[in-house]
Amino acid sequence: MTETTSPSIYQRVDQALDDIRPHLQGDGGNIEIVEITAQNELRIKWLGTCESCNMSTMTMRAGVEQAVRARVPEIVRVVAVNGMS
Repeated sequence: MTETTSPSIYQRVDQALDDIRPHLQGDGGNIEIVEITAQNELRIKWLGTCESCNMSTMTMRAGVEQAVRARVPEIVRVVAVNGMS
């Protein structure tokens, strides 16, 4: 693939999150990308029931961060901007 046809880091992160979204949506939640910083830190926002779920921290580490970093190794950290990380 050339640079012009390869998926962007944003697209690859979004695709990785698509693998997780059905599990979150099944419980009334979701996740969205807020930004990917210049230092390759992914900032996400929990939506729906995920905003107040006491398991969000575990979901972040065991699900989101692991899935994203497996598909997009450039991402060095995942942080929830709405207070849960």
